[in-house]
Amino acid sequence: MGKGPVTDKERARIRELHTAGKGRNDIATELERSGGTISRIARQMGLTFARASEVRAATEIRQADLAERRAALAQRLQDVAERELEKVNKPHKYFDWGGKEHDYDERWQDEPTPADKRALMGVVATAIDRSLKLSPAEQDAEGLAAVDAWLKGMMGGT
Repeated sequence: MGKGPVTDKERARIRELHTAGKGRNDIATELERSGGTISRIARQMGLTFARASEVRAATEIRQADLAERRAALAQRLQDVAERELEKVNKPHKYFDWGGKEHDYDERWQDEPTPADKRALMGVVATAIDRSLKLSPAEQDAEGLAAVDAWLKGMMGGT
């Protein structure tokens, strides 16, 4: 059930909010009216909510910000991959805490066990994979074309 006819006070508020740059849905929410009602009243008042160029510019800015954030995250993932890769052949501390006396023991090995190396390489591979998905490596189209031509020549193709 509707709220009834739109009052002059509501019409004035619609104009005020529109002038302040509020969108149709924001105005509708504030006045507890439907979006269709706000659009109809605004049209009668000669107001429009067509802001395509503003929305497009805001969208482009948002996309640029997100691209920058993805690139920064990709860089952090590369850093993780490099840091974890360094651990593969370095001395590794193993520790144990437990037993009846809850004592702590630690020992160093020249390098991680094969299982730990495999786990480290899994972290490295995942970090690199995610980094490349966020920020793909640039393709050298000319270089690839040259390789293709060379391969065709080696295979006797034309």
